[in-house]
Amino acid sequence: MLVRDVMTHHPVTVTPGTTVKEALALLARHSVAALPVVSVSGRIQGVVSEADLIRDMVEPDARIHEIPLETTTLDHAAYVAEVMSTHAVTVTADTDLAEAIELITSTAVKSVPVVDRHDRVTGMLSRSDVVRLLARPDDTLEAEVDAVLRSLALGDWLVEVHDGIVEVTGPEDARHRSIARAAAATVPGIVEVRIS
Repeated sequence: MLVRDVMTHHPVTVTPGTTVKEALALLARHSVAALPVVSVSGRIQGVVSEADLIRDMVEPDARIHEIPLETTTLDHAAYVAEVMSTHAVTVTADTDLAEAIELITSTAVKSVPVVDRHDRVTGMLSRSDVVRLLARPDDTLEAEVDAVLRSLALGDWLVEVHDGIVEVTGPEDARHRSIARAAAATVPGIVEVRIS
């Protein structure tokens, strides 16, 4: 499976000149953890995350101390350009989903912009996109395994899925059984393949 099959198309983006307040509102409104920062032409300039935007935004509460803190007003960042990460970790739509998952689970990055060969942002892939893919109901997984088998001329096999475990029943031909096992295992959300 490729990133294009799972990514969020038409992601919410900001520019370096977007205010921090606007970016925070976009994160909240769209329930996302990061926003690609793009130029006017849509080329990736960086990424701004929840952590970037909230860092240093809330001052300590003087009410919890017996001796009031000396009041100092912190200068808060006003624009995305002041807090964004300029080194954006990206993938392409043709990246193998397994590679992208390795990237977003082995680093602190929770989501990555998807870019084309000109570094224009075409989508966003987040951990929650992958979770939604893997959490699909059994009847959806069953239909997808069945479709994969039919595409390989193995349409006479029976497919049942329970709790992500697929039971595939078909002819005793060892070669076809091997193909059916491998094909069923490629469906994201399948946790085990049993051939009978």
